[in-house]
This record gives sequence, structure tokens and C-alpha cells, in this order.
Amino acid sequence: MEYRKGTIGRVFSVRFDEGDFFLEEFIQLIKKENIRAGWFHVLGGLREADVVTGPKEPTMPPEPVWSEVRGAREVLGTGRMEDILKLLEVMIIELKGIEATRPWYEIGGFNRLTYA
Repeated sequence: MEYRKGTIGRVFSVRFDEGDFFLEEFIQLIKKENIRAGWFHVLGGLREADVVTGPKEPTMPPEPVWSEVRGAREVLGTGRMEDILKLLEVMIIELKGIEATRPWYEIGGFNRLTYA
């Protein structure tokens, strides 16, 4: 196990409305606000998405299993009961005091969290 102690920096509450392109606009926000490290949580609904639902087998490097989500679906099995097709709500918690990157991890076949 490895860990670093840090503090919570800024907290953003973001709403994506019907017709917004989540990934593209989310990346723009991260660049605009110069968020260097953090976690985000998504709550709401999507009309469609291509997502990784797990590895095919428990091996390294993992072979992703891609699934198509078509039609209204709640994100992560949580969401609100009304108007789930209209928006996504995102909370971004910026982390300060932790220097980390995600370089390519050859053995695993993915980008692995690495502390500076």
C-alpha cells in the first residue's frame, strides 16, 4: 500500500443539461480550472454511452469489456426519479498537497496512479 496525506481544495458543483456533451465539456472544465488532481462523482441519467463494465478475465493486463448503453439509464445505479433524461450532476473534489501522475504501467497494461 502507498498513500499521501492531502487536503481538499475547491469543490465544484456542475450540472450538464439535455444535449450537453459530457466528456468533452467535462475535460474543458478541468483544463479551464487547472485541476491537477482529484476525484469526481456523477449522479443522474444518460441517454447513451459506451462504457467499460469490467475485465473479461481477472488477468493482467485486463481485457476490457465494452458495453453500449442505449435508452435512458441511471448512472451508477443511482439518480433521481424525475426527469432523469434531462441532466447530470457532477461534484468535483480537488485534492491539494498530493503530487501524482498516471504513467503507463507496462505490466498491468493501463495508466497506474504513481506518487511523486
